[in-house]
Formats: sequence, structure tokens, C-alpha cells
Amino acid sequence: MSMPTATPRETTHTADPGLSAATELSSFDYQPRTRLVFGRGTFLNLGQIAKELGGTRVLLVTDPGLRSAGHSDTAIRVLRNAGLHVSVFDNVSPNPTTDDVDRCVAFAVPEKVDLLIGLGGGSSMDCCKGANFLLSNGGRMSDYRGVGRASKPMLPMIAVPTTSGTGSEAQSFAVIADSATHMKMACGDPKAACKVAILDPELTVTMPVSVTAATGIDAMTHAIESYVTTKRNAVSQMFARQAWALLSQAFPIVLREPANVDARGRMQLGAFLSGAAIESSMLGAAHAAANPLSAHFDTVHGFAVGLMLPHVIRWNSVVVADLYHELAITAGWSDASSGSGTGADLLCEGFTELLRQADMPVSLTQTIDEVIDDNLLQKLSAEAAQQWTGTFNPRRMDAAAFLELYRNAL
Repeated sequence: MSMPTATPRETTHTADPGLSAATELSSFDYQPRTRLVFGRGTFLNLGQIAKELGGTRVLLVTDPGLRSAGHSDTAIRVLRNAGLHVSVFDNVSPNPTTDDVDRCVAFAVPEKVDLLIGLGGGSSMDCCKGANFLLSNGGRMSDYRGVGRASKPMLPMIAVPTTSGTGSEAQSFAVIADSATHMKMACGDPKAACKVAILDPELTVTMPVSVTAATGIDAMTHAIESYVTTKRNAVSQMFARQAWALLSQAFPIVLREPANVDARGRMQLGAFLSGAAIESSMLGAAHAAANPLSAHFDTVHGFAVGLMLPHVIRWNSVVVADLYHELAITAGWSDASSGSGTGADLLCEGFTELLRQADMPVSLTQTIDEVIDDNLLQKLSAEAAQQWTGTFNPRRMDAAAFLELYRNAL
């Protein structure tokens, strides 16, 4: 993945938000690698698409919940009907670790697979991508931390998301936690990008309300953070803003009407577009601050990023107020005639209201059971400052900055 070079910059408001400094044209190298198949019933095309990619022996990576929902059995049936041999690995943890990847690889090696399919949420897709690194290039997961460390070709992979959250299907990164430290590693390589992503909104209707909420908030956080990073560019902002428009409007609908397939489709497409934005512009401080919370307290990722994001928005507003104003306008929470200085506050208020509608925590004290003292906050801050995503935040982050964020989130 070729990353654009950019530096933090303050923005100046203009009359037309579409032509503001938010779209100041920095250099970038955009190279789409994933074919997108979207629509109701497209899941049933899985077998044919796998054959088109030359697959004969398929590894299906999923989780037990997908089998109980019937999705794994459907995948197996359509793949076998297409004449393919199918091996199923469904022992994936909610936040996949290096142990999950190692188990998957040990299972896959004797099966001599030539095509991979990740069916499920980000955990299944990331574990599948992680296994692809080791099956194709050997070594350990930590060998691929960073970007572009796979020297050999990788197996073709199809992603079939059943949630609307991570956008992993649109990215060349596998996010895997170290089994010893529980800290997440981002392992990326252009060769790891999925050949095909199948988005069938009917698969997401079976999500429990809590999963719908957590994954939806995660996707919205992706859109907002990727819109303002130091690596933002015309393409990434196009994806992020369209993703935000779809997600912010559809999210309240899926909370009220879980069986609304049209709204589910908007959420699923929004999550994909957010993932595509991340691929080009990365993430920011909300994700950096969330990772230590998940590592130490098993905080659900969507909960962690959701409660931290409003505080990150306020922190960043001194340098990207106009960008946040544009997102508030896109969501219908502001209009172009209002001053950009109110944009960040309106975005925070609107996003926090979505958290409340979803019965999600809005503070650390609602998330962490133990006593939160300054020593704990100092430890979390030091770890957050080491997270890669924080380096792309539009306002410089260090341990002191993260400490302020955590204190504000109490």
C-alpha cells in the first residue's frame, strides 16, 4: 500500500464545504485491489466467484455463531455445489490473537488449501488474513507488523462480512493481538488485500442488537477519524464522507427496525467505504486510546472507540474544526450557514446521542469496574502513545495528551 505524504494543517472555512481546505489536494497513490459485489442474495454467488479465482481446495474461516445462524452451512453448500473441497476453521476468538492465527495455520496446512474465505465479522476476516501471511510466507505474525513485509505471493482471499463494522474486507491489514501482551499489531501488505468482497445485507439481519450497535459505532468512528488524519486526501475523504452519510442516517433505523434490510445494506456499504478510507488515510487517537482499554479490561472495541471519540474530536478541533463542521452538516446536525466553531460540538453531541440510543457507555466509569486512579490512567496513556494509529492524528499525540483525553473521558 502506497501511503500519501501529508502533515498536520489547520483549515480555513470557506462558503462551500465541498471546496474547503478539507479537500486541499495532497499527493496520493490510490490503487483499488478488491472487487466489490453488493446486494441482497449475492452470498449465493460465493461458489461461482471462488471458482473464478481458481480455487479448488477452500479454507473457510468463521466462528461458531455463524454456524448456529446457518451462514456457515450455506457457504459450505454453495461451495460444494460448485465442485470445491471445503475445510472449515471456526475456532476464532472475538479479538483474534497470534494463538488464533497459529491454530488456523496448523489446521490449514494438511488441507493444502489454495483459496481462503473469511466469513463473519472483523475477527474472522482478520484471522483469515493473518493465516494467509503465515501460509504463504512462513514465520510468525510479529514478523509482519507494519507494512509490506511479505516477500512472497499470497493466496487469493474472499471476504464475506456478516457485520457492518470493521471494514476489514476493504483493507490490506490484519489486526492481530499479541497473545502475551494482548496489544494489537497492524500487519499490512498489498498482497493481503482481498480479491473479492461480497456484501449481502441479508447476512447482517441475524446480528444481535449489541453487536449491531458496537460494530456500527466502530464503522462511524472509522469514517470520522479517517476524514481528518494527516494522511487524508481527496480519495480517502470521498470514501469517508459518503460512508458517514450512509452510517449516520441508517444507524438509528437499524436500532429501531433490526429487520430493515435496506438500512442494513446502507450500514454494510458504509462500513466498507470506511474501510476503504482507512486503507488510504489510516486512523487516529480514538483507536490508539481504545486499544489499551480492550487489552486490559476486555472492553468491546466498538464501546472503547465510541466513548473516546467525542473527547478526541474536541481535542482535535483546534486544528480541524472545519472538517468536523462538514461532517456535522453531512449528518444533518448543522448547516453551512452556522459557524465552523460550533461544528465540533454539534458532531460530539450528535455522536454521543447515537451512543445513548444504542445503550452504549459514554464514559470510562461506565466501562471499567475497578478503581480508576491516576496511576492507571498514566499506564493507559503510556501504552496509547505507542499505538501506531495515534501517529496519524491531526493534532500531535503523546502520553500527556492521552492522559488528558482519558481524564476527560471519566
